[in-house]
Amino acid sequence: MPDDDQSPDREMPTPVPSEKNDGRPAEEEARTGGLGDEPNPEDRFRPEAIAARVDRIGEETDLDRIARQEEQKLLERKKQQKQGKRGLEAAASKRLAKIGEGKVKRPSMATEAYAPEADPLLDRLQNVRRWIRGHQQLFGALLAVVVLGVGGTLGWAYRQAKQEAEGSATLARGFADEHGHVSDKEDDEDDTSRAAQFYPTFKSIADRRNAALAKYREVEGKYPGTGAAILARLAEAGLLLDQGDAKGASLAYEEVKASPLALADAEVRGRSLEGIGFSRELLAQSDPPGKDKHLDDAFSAFKSLEQVDVEGFRELGMYHQARVLQAKGDKAKAEAILKDVYKRVSEPGEGHPFSYLEFAVEDRLRELDPSALPPKSAKKAGTGPGGNLDINDPKVQELIRQLQQKGSMPPTGGPGGAP
Repeated sequence: MPDDDQSPDREMPTPVPSEKNDGRPAEEEARTGGLGDEPNPEDRFRPEAIAARVDRIGEETDLDRIARQEEQKLLERKKQQKQGKRGLEAAASKRLAKIGEGKVKRPSMATEAYAPEADPLLDRLQNVRRWIRGHQQLFGALLAVVVLGVGGTLGWAYRQAKQEAEGSATLARGFADEHGHVSDKEDDEDDTSRAAQFYPTFKSIADRRNAALAKYREVEGKYPGTGAAILARLAEAGLLLDQGDAKGASLAYEEVKASPLALADAEVRGRSLEGIGFSRELLAQSDPPGKDKHLDDAFSAFKSLEQVDVEGFRELGMYHQARVLQAKGDKAKAEAILKDVYKRVSEPGEGHPFSYLEFAVEDRLRELDPSALPPKSAKKAGTGPGGNLDINDPKVQELIRQLQQKGSMPPTGGPGGAP
């Protein structure tokens, strides 16, 4: 608002006539040079006019006084306005300084600008972030444990895979020794047959068996718990059985049966059950007082073999059960089981996984009851008068040996006439 003194309605003071010009205004006095009514401009330069003007220097007229007062008021108002502006600026500066000292929490679009009820997953993630910020040391320790655990697991897996590979290589060498050739002749350099390239030659069966046992036991000792070690133990049990060590073979087969590999692999479990039955039959021969008990144990093992869910194991288990019943003197039950097995393995269609089983069942049926089956022609039988298969025939023995090498037939020499 303008000052009252500056209001346009305020009356300006009337100029006061000066005493020297007898009531004339100061303007007229200045125009005439202070020497009366002389209008001549040249009179201003007269000595008297100049002297009069010099006398008036330093004097303040009423107009000068009023102007000076107004100027002072204006300066006072500007000074007050300037002081007020500094106060507001100072207060604002102090407030901004306080805001800068504190922590201002600004919402984030990615973390906080959401509705928890709209997405529970984001709410849980936010809670996890808060917990991590509040437990940084604990979280770091847990993270270190996880990293060490993962690293240890990967390292263990790598070592396990390496052991499996090395054990499998040694197992393969043992398998080659087990199926090696037996000859008392010097190595024939001209022998370029496929068998000579893959299987070594030994002087005797005992040398071949001992070499294979050494390889299998090396796998078991260096790589215990691996699949290769379990398979090596299964192969060792078969060699012990051929050697006549019924107790050692039975213990080895029992270990394989209880192994994780046997639980996961039905074929390994079936092979171990068959071996247990063979070892019990061998014990029945070496322990006459406990013959019936050992034969009952063998029958139970073959009964379990029948339940293994692998193609061919059902018929194989039934055939072994018939043999045990025949050994116990129950020929009628043995004959009934053999007839059932013969029907299964002789049906037309796809070949049976155990191709030797048809011949073995037929021969045993004819042994129990010659009239149980019609006579075979010599062409169908292969050799022998009347069409009967002669197990001792060299051609039949060669066929059996080939089947053994292919893994489709267990080792010969089993107890009770078992293949």
